[in-house]
Amino acid sequence: MNAPLTSTPTASKVLLGLTGAGIQQSLTPAMQEQEAAAHGLRLHYQLIDLDKAGVGVEALPQLIESARVMGYAGLNITYPCKQAVIPQLDGLSDEARAMGAVNTVVFRDGQAIGHNTDGSGWAWGFVRALPQADLSRVVLLGTGGAGSAIAHAALRLGVGHLWLVDTDISRSQALADSLNALYGAGRVSAATSAREVVPGATGLIHATPTGMAKLPGLPLDADLLRADLWVAEVVYLPMETALLKAARALGAPVSDGGGMAVGAIELFTGCKADEQRMRQHFLAMVAARSA
Repeated sequence: MNAPLTSTPTASKVLLGLTGAGIQQSLTPAMQEQEAAAHGLRLHYQLIDLDKAGVGVEALPQLIESARVMGYAGLNITYPCKQAVIPQLDGLSDEARAMGAVNTVVFRDGQAIGHNTDGSGWAWGFVRALPQADLSRVVLLGTGGAGSAIAHAALRLGVGHLWLVDTDISRSQALADSLNALYGAGRVSAATSAREVVPGATGLIHATPTGMAKLPGLPLDADLLRADLWVAEVVYLPMETALLKAARALGAPVSDGGGMAVGAIELFTGCKADEQRMRQHFLAMVAARSA
């Protein structure tokens, strides 16, 4: 079911949470809090870190119910909870249902409704960074929660053929089948390895956790990168991942993962977010942390 927003929360202070594993370094709370302040709202963000609590996704039923009881307006959802949270919700937006993943839960009128802003956030950043990108043949690494959302967004942007690469071939094939049903037969294929398809691609989208601060490294062999292969990242902490560094060193066009951090405040508050202002604030925080 869908739950369109018709009004902002009545209180000027809004209680929110970020739920995931290894999120102590996340800049999302500060970015969202500052954007809310520009609208005259006060946000309080609680980090709900599964790693710090020593629990896994099995704790989600209790977490969702507790947030509902304590009056949270909503939760941002990140790795590894984007798909595991779905059975705990009362309904999904059309986009979240199509993608099979949730990155935002809104509590309203006693219900917990799942949404997904990953695809729109990624597309916003990608179009601004690489407006002339050749979309004819694209490889997507990772078909989990973020990857599924970005696959939809990439096809909506006009990708001609999309290859899905995942260690779980059954998952990537299932996603390919559903995407072909929605966007046209033959536009999406599941591949068994990056080496099989990257040499013939015009672009590469990375949508796995590899490269995050807690999971450093490259998601594919460096020799597969080349100057005429554009690279788009979803990881944004750090902003300059090992993948982007390697691609830049070859002179390849790149798009960082900063757009992924711009998202759910409108769902939580009803206030229209200024995406450019949010990105600039996010980049300033990243720069300050790096310094």
